[in-house]
Amino acid sequence: MQVLFYTIVPVVAVAIGAIVAVLRPPGAAVTSGVQHLAAGVVFAAAATEILPQVVHQASPIATLTGGAIGVAVMLVLKSMEGRSTSPIALLGAIGTDILIDGLVLGLAFLAGAKAGILLTIALTLEVLFLGVTVTAELGETIRSKAKIVAITVGLAFLLPLGALISTPVASLSPVVISGFLAFGLMALLYLVTEELLVEAHEKPDSALISAMFFVGFLGLLLLEEAIG
Repeated sequence: MQVLFYTIVPVVAVAIGAIVAVLRPPGAAVTSGVQHLAAGVVFAAAATEILPQVVHQASPIATLTGGAIGVAVMLVLKSMEGRSTSPIALLGAIGTDILIDGLVLGLAFLAGAKAGILLTIALTLEVLFLGVTVTAELGETIRSKAKIVAITVGLAFLLPLGALISTPVASLSPVVISGFLAFGLMALLYLVTEELLVEAHEKPDSALISAMFFVGFLGLLLLEEAIG
């Protein structure tokens, strides 16, 4: 149940992001900078913690199966988000995204406590701005700030639920776990390439903002070395 304790961190981040967004929404440059930073951190976590575990198992069938399912699920999610023409549809798509984030976080803890902790840091930055996105969308149709924050935080609790769903995987064989980790790896790569960076580049860009990706990547590498 260690993973459930760590999911409190991103849930709190969503709550903070929602409260800040209803009181004083961040500017486009700040949002883009933090999205670049989050993308770098998530990419580093995937490359240094999840990928080595998948390669170490050396099971091509498990890697192909888990990875293919991961790609398929994320493409379906992308299709859902693209067709979201109402707040309810968007909430459903974002809720599914957060649920998958929780599942991936739970899978990361299967790879080791350090992998789970590093991914917790990465996903905290990601869901922080998901909370801001939801808050901005709800603000167009709901006037009560308290209700907006409550709905956003409610969505955040799908992350612990996703982590809980991953718990039974720990009792499976190493090869099957490797397949699940391959699924998680594809989900993280999708998050970086198709969500965080795509959304970040829709906003004003500069060399400093783009550099935040590498700041996040190097920062997590240094943190990993410090943890040992």
